[in-house]
Amino acid sequence: MKMSMGQTGRRLLGLAVAGVALVTCGAAFAELGQPAPWEYKLQEAATPVMENITWFHNFLLVLITLITLFVLVLLVLVVVKFNAKANPVPSKTTHNTLIEVAWTLIPVLILVALVVPSFRLLFLELDVPKADLTVKVTGKQWYWSYAYPDNGKFEFDSLLAQDKQPRLLGVDNEMVVPVNKIVRIQTTGADVIHSFAVPSFGIKIDSVPGRLNETWFKATKIGMFYGQCSELCGKDHAFMPIVVRVVSDQDFVAWVETAKKKFATNPANSFASAGAAAAQ
Repeated sequence: MKMSMGQTGRRLLGLAVAGVALVTCGAAFAELGQPAPWEYKLQEAATPVMENITWFHNFLLVLITLITLFVLVLLVLVVVKFNAKANPVPSKTTHNTLIEVAWTLIPVLILVALVVPSFRLLFLELDVPKADLTVKVTGKQWYWSYAYPDNGKFEFDSLLAQDKQPRLLGVDNEMVVPVNKIVRIQTTGADVIHSFAVPSFGIKIDSVPGRLNETWFKATKIGMFYGQCSELCGKDHAFMPIVVRVVSDQDFVAWVETAKKKFATNPANSFASAGAAAAQ
């Protein structure tokens, strides 16, 4: 049955209102440290590195937009001013010193404007400062193991928990770190290449078997922050999330004492988790 123009218009209006409501609800219920429905931007920064990444990202968007508009203006100008009707006798100009200097110098200035903040950001990411805490992260098929060599050398596994929210991101044991402390991450792989990535922290580093890679972060906000393995590592690659719980100094000290007892009382913790992962 054909719909009238009025019915079609009302249906389109209803779909538009529903879409706006969905985006609004997604933004309203989105939490810090995890992806949001209909997200079109980077996750909110929770570390100085991520704040710099966000600034550089926005700077690039502005620069690219200005260049695109400039090129569009030139194209329109050429179409309007230099078409056959407006110029029945075409120009035979073969050389213009000013234009050639401009199209050489301007791109060089643009590249310099990109290179300086880019190198600063790379230096900030790669130069690991003196750490307050070291966490060794080992990627395994298909879960993560965390060790705290500075806090009693205990180790535990972190597996996907099907009954926890957010869906496919909740785990049984989170990695816990104190707020406003420099955390050094040392990561390796136990079997194949994995990748430890937490978007809100601005970190992503490969966990390579036989190699120890380093990165760092300084979480400035308390809360739960989520990431995932970002290197294709096998059939359950999509089911090995990363959860970092940032707490106060007092809560971290209390958690360390609890973790020492919890994981020390079960020496076979890693083997039990491996068996659970294999059974999934």
